Amino acid sequence: MSEERSLNFLEEIIENDLKSGKYTEIVTRFPPEPNGYLHLGHASAICLNFGLTKTFPGYTNLRFDDTNPVTEETEYVESIKADVKWLGFEWKHERYASDYFVTLFEYACKLIDLGLAYVDDLNPEQMAAQKGTPTEPGVNSPFRDRSIEENRDLFLRMKAGEFPDGTHTLRAKIDMAHINMLMRDPILYRIKHAHHHRTGDKWCIYPMYDFAHGQSDSIENITHSICTLEFVPHRELYDWLIEKLAIYPSHQYEFARRNINYTVTSKRKLLQLVQEGHVQGWDDPRMPTISGLRRRGYTPDSIREFCSRIGVAKRENMVDVGLLEFCVREHLNQIALRRMVVVDPLKVVITNHPGPVEMLSSENNPEAENGGHRSVPFSSEILIERTDFMENPPKKYFRLAPGQMVRLKSAYIIRCDEVIKDDNGEVLELRCTYFPESKSGSDTSGISVKGTLHWVSKAEAVPVELRLYDRLFSVEDPTDSEGDFKSFLNPDSLQVVKTAYAEPALATAAMSDRFQFLRLGYFVQDKESSSEKLVFNKTVGLKDAWAKEAKKS
Repeated sequence: MSEERSLNFLEEIIENDLKSGKYTEIVTRFPPEPNGYLHLGHASAICLNFGLTKTFPGYTNLRFDDTNPVTEETEYVESIKADVKWLGFEWKHERYASDYFVTLFEYACKLIDLGLAYVDDLNPEQMAAQKGTPTEPGVNSPFRDRSIEENRDLFLRMKAGEFPDGTHTLRAKIDMAHINMLMRDPILYRIKHAHHHRTGDKWCIYPMYDFAHGQSDSIENITHSICTLEFVPHRELYDWLIEKLAIYPSHQYEFARRNINYTVTSKRKLLQLVQEGHVQGWDDPRMPTISGLRRRGYTPDSIREFCSRIGVAKRENMVDVGLLEFCVREHLNQIALRRMVVVDPLKVVITNHPGPVEMLSSENNPEAENGGHRSVPFSSEILIERTDFMENPPKKYFRLAPGQMVRLKSAYIIRCDEVIKDDNGEVLELRCTYFPESKSGSDTSGISVKGTLHWVSKAEAVPVELRLYDRLFSVEDPTDSEGDFKSFLNPDSLQVVKTAYAEPALATAAMSDRFQFLRLGYFVQDKESSSEKLVFNKTVGLKDAWAKEAKKS
């Protein structure tokens, strides 16, 4: 282990287990249900499970909890595998709960033969009515004392498809007065006539999560089965089933889920956003899904760093999404190629430029060692941001104004000599003088200016579309009320600049390239981009704009 930080409680447990000789290696698993796309919460679990077996001897399995055929699809399986690999992790074995359907069925039969499970005919409402409360014991089902032979016969007939959905369940026979409500004869199997994405129509009974989970762990010899805190009450049933079946004793450990502000990570709510058209799919760059973050330009390194910084704990808390934005901003600052893009152009004519087009050298990334340079065309007609000019500026205004000088990034110092307007008084163009001896990198002009502007050469500029993304919700906790969480959607979460103007180097951009558009933020090319229409997504701004707004309020 690195000595740069102290061990978290799970690492302490594992280190003690290895030192004591309980295990010579550890085995963990990441067990998603393939009923949606992975999100930031899953990223934390992925980094934890795979990270532990990078730190300690052992390996991690990727196991799909595919026990609910109604909601699961192969599309989700493939997206999950792609996300785990993109985050930088490799699993040793790819497994599915459905791989174990025969074994799980045999385990259920064993519990029946031991007198520890029975077939119940109660419907869900009747079962709930007999469950009791945390302070009052439940009532035994009238079918609880069926004979082993009758239970075995009914269970086999359930498997054979003789009964419709909801008419029978297989329940564990534990204790209807147990203080832990989950131990009051929990359901192990239910009937569900539905097509399964892997087993087709072979099965019409499916194990419940609590039955499939621990037994699948045991089959795979998982040493440390790591779950979130809501599974603490389930641990007793997890251990009971393993003990009664006398199988490999996997053990469950729990850590606290990290909630992230200005977002939701409930799969049900995310699916609602997709189905109702509030976003443009699971990989919409505003979504907290890993595929959405990838499309927006987040890097695997930044997400892993975020997960490392929030750490592992036993108490839930709210994490500021600003930390995630900080992590990606820090990483992109090191790797992003610098480019100039003008969003709202104002034409500038350099009246004393002799022509033709001059090729200037500009650094790709001053933060990167051996980042290299690119050529940027400079001509007598350039475009600057309209907001970088003011006709009647206040004091300490360091951008362009009549009679005022600025430096053009990687180019020359210019002075505004004349303002050309239309009949309505709108500024059409500026006429400026440049100083040839003020060339960046070899300035001998002796002129000192405080402002530096980005710009593009008008004739060589490449039109691009910019999609400016912001946080999807306008409040810190969209679910912290009885109202509809969708009422807190941020109406400004997407703004589209149909035509901005970029330096020509962007025309050859690769999909994997990350960019800092000078003074605008960090951007990545979108999957909808083409040679006819270049589209770039804003990943994050150069500074935390939300923190600035919070200070104002």
